Amino acid sequence: MKLKNNIDLRSDTVTKPSIQMKAYMMDAELGDDVFEDDPTVKKFEEKTAQMFGKEAGLFCSSGTMTNQIALMVYLKPGDEVICSREAHIYNYEGGGIARNSGASVRLINRSSGIIYLEEIIDNINPNDIHYPVTSLVSLENTINRGGGVCYPIKEIERISNYCKTENIPLHLDGARLFNALVKTGVKANHIGPLFDSISLCFSKGLGTPVGSVLIGSKDFIQKARRVRKVIGGGMRQVGMLAAAGIYALENNIDRLSIDHYHAELLANALSNCSWIEKVMNVETNIVVGYLKENYQTEEFIDRLKNDGILAIPFGKGRVRMVTHLDVSKEDVEKVISSLKF
Repeated sequence: MKLKNNIDLRSDTVTKPSIQMKAYMMDAELGDDVFEDDPTVKKFEEKTAQMFGKEAGLFCSSGTMTNQIALMVYLKPGDEVICSREAHIYNYEGGGIARNSGASVRLINRSSGIIYLEEIIDNINPNDIHYPVTSLVSLENTINRGGGVCYPIKEIERISNYCKTENIPLHLDGARLFNALVKTGVKANHIGPLFDSISLCFSKGLGTPVGSVLIGSKDFIQKARRVRKVIGGGMRQVGMLAAAGIYALENNIDRLSIDHYHAELLANALSNCSWIEKVMNVETNIVVGYLKENYQTEEFIDRLKNDGILAIPFGKGRVRMVTHLDVSKEDVEKVISSLKF
């Protein structure tokens, strides 16, 4: 597939580093990260952790890796994690919970992907040898399969307080957490202490070429570093990639509101398309449309592709578009024009 000159709405992972980001990367001071002496990586990890009020961070190649490392630290074989049926850690990480941690999953079935304290309480197993031990609760913010919906901070606070009381770790898959913070106005140093660990992706809305950071306590990150080594995640002179993350933290957070605005425009156009039954409520940069019964997703995707627009199927009868820093206002206007069928 030739992607040049196409408007790529498949994901916010398709972003390319800007000229300014590349220059910042090329000027990075380097070392060996496995020996923990790459100064740029250390600066990136510390900067990210401090932003969220955490003690330490661990730079990894992907959000799947940071999530799976966290799960492997918390879970023993036979343990159980509570999460949404829509969660990324369950749907899109290759069965990693079972393969890597040997753990079972207690799924809460809610289409938005948001789970509530009462549901968590109802799904914690009793202290009975017949049941797996409930050893972790995992949330996601924003929620990919929920159309980029943001978790209500009050609900996170309720869940966090309960988990602390019950001594159950609380992990956040914050792949698009910066989108949620920009949308809701919640500060990073407010939401950070509510979780024991947070996985943050920089290769999505923040526009770096690769990389995620796992943050938590010093003890947790030391355990996570050992797990990263075991699964082959140790990296060497990766300060250039970490530099991209530093640049993103300093330059690319506030502009996420532009992506949110563009998503609203696309959602409105999509809802007026004759092929579309309804569109998920848009809060951030993800737009999900439901096709009418007599229309095929692939046919819809191909029709857009013929106009130089790339989107993806998102389950049966659904299509997803994601806005990002490489999608301009002019691009959005072209997509809106193309959706008039």
